Amino acid sequence: MITDWHFYTLAVPAVLLLGLSKGGFAGMGALSLPLLALAIDPVRAAAITLPILILQDVVSVWAFRRTVDWRLLAWMLPGSMAGIALGYGFAASVSPVLVLAAVGAISILFGLYRLWASGRATPSVAARWPEWVGSLFGVASGFTSQIAHAGQPPFQLWVLPRNLPRDRLVGTTAIFFAATNWIKVPAYWALGQFTPANLLTSAALFPLALASTLAGVWLVRRVSPERFYTAIYLLMIAVGGALIWEAVAKS
Repeated sequence: MITDWHFYTLAVPAVLLLGLSKGGFAGMGALSLPLLALAIDPVRAAAITLPILILQDVVSVWAFRRTVDWRLLAWMLPGSMAGIALGYGFAASVSPVLVLAAVGAISILFGLYRLWASGRATPSVAARWPEWVGSLFGVASGFTSQIAHAGQPPFQLWVLPRNLPRDRLVGTTAIFFAATNWIKVPAYWALGQFTPANLLTSAALFPLALASTLAGVWLVRRVSPERFYTAIYLLMIAVGGALIWEAVAKS
């Protein structure tokens, strides 16, 4: 188990953001892995975060298990599996410095995308594309999810133009990322990241993960999420820049 206090000064806010994201503040959790990557190896950070995500998925899947677009998932999930395999191959074959740079780049792109998309109408052109194209978006989502737990942008670019009813959108999102997170388990196992120290660190953060998820459910009904998003996405860009700077310094 990690005992370095510096790690927990970043892990606590990271897990809080994950919980708020699962509780309804969608997108905030994407900052969690870049924060942890400031303290430890990014692949190890992702492995510690994965069991926490799986635990938090239980709540959202149970709540929305009856409102799911299974046809959409049937196209996207095979692509997600391929993307996870590509992400595993990337992490297994390159140096930790390149993985660090990739996490930083994904963080910057995620933040810029969300700032750009905020307040804009969802592009409708994707709604006219054939269903099989969803598999390609699934590949992109699986890859970014494997590398940085940041699969939301490709997923949203394909799903939001479908104009699904609210509960069906939430349910489809919950099932997709719950399944994706479980598919990532063998990849992180093969990378040798499910060590006793990493799993104990995840377990130590479980109570905070559950409490923050419940807090997110409570807060999202009382506070407008929009007032937090700009700050979160700007911070993502800043942290992404710091990770790339660190990668350059180590190279």
